[in-house]
Amino acid sequence: MTIRFGVSPIAWINDDMPELGGDTSLERVLSDAAGIGFEGIELGGRFPRQPQLLQALLRDHGLGLVGGWYSGSLLTRSAEAEIEALQPHLELLRAVGASAFIFAETSNAIHGNRHRALAATPRLDAAAWSSFGNALTDVADYIQAQGLRFAYHHHLGTVVERQQDLNALLAATGPSVRLTVDTGHAALAGIDPVSLIVSHPARIAHVHCKDVRPGVFESVVRRGGSFLDGVLAGMFTVPGDGKLDYYAVMRALREIEYAGWVIVEAEQDPTIAEPRRYGELGLATLRKAAVRAGLK
Repeated sequence: MTIRFGVSPIAWINDDMPELGGDTSLERVLSDAAGIGFEGIELGGRFPRQPQLLQALLRDHGLGLVGGWYSGSLLTRSAEAEIEALQPHLELLRAVGASAFIFAETSNAIHGNRHRALAATPRLDAAAWSSFGNALTDVADYIQAQGLRFAYHHHLGTVVERQQDLNALLAATGPSVRLTVDTGHAALAGIDPVSLIVSHPARIAHVHCKDVRPGVFESVVRRGGSFLDGVLAGMFTVPGDGKLDYYAVMRALREIEYAGWVIVEAEQDPTIAEPRRYGELGLATLRKAAVRAGLK
């Protein structure tokens, strides 16, 4: 089995909160990522959308494009309309050889709203799960037929946040709806990422590794804070700087014979958490854990 380590640019430039890293150049992001030793990087808002230009930038830094986040709206439009809307994103990913189409339902999400408490995260009833699941399966079937891994991203502040939400998602969808396991979002939502991996091996398409500071998160929730308040307070960090056991995560990936990308991702304030230094810590932690677990 083969894994490759990549990074998310969100540590340098936060698309949900432009004031974080807003003056950071794309050149610095790519140079740092390559210098740290990552093989690939995920798509960010500052990246060019012209395939030839993007390919040239990545080639100059020896990086591959892993994939990219897509904000879905299947609660407000049909699968057919969603497939039409996602064409530019899909075409870019295919043109540059990316492997992961990272999808999250964001039509009613609150994670980008500083004025909405995390307690206000939207929920779906049984009827909504059925229709949403059918539409999501249609979209995932289409993406899979185009040669990419469809990787649904569970996320704080969205309809797929808690364990019961994930259970409902998996029950309502077909096998083409696979997951981006995000260790940090899982842990703070009360989901055991290790159990998620080993319980649903056929559904694991992509892995995001971020660490957590539970005390910070709990403080934000108690005071009615938003997701972005939590980011600014430091509820997330890189592997090796928080509470999660990454040897257990890597051992779980080995158990299911996972082959694919493992991404270091931690949205933090880059003026406090210097992205290159934290990226180095995250990658070193995962490499050490992978070797110990026998994952190559």
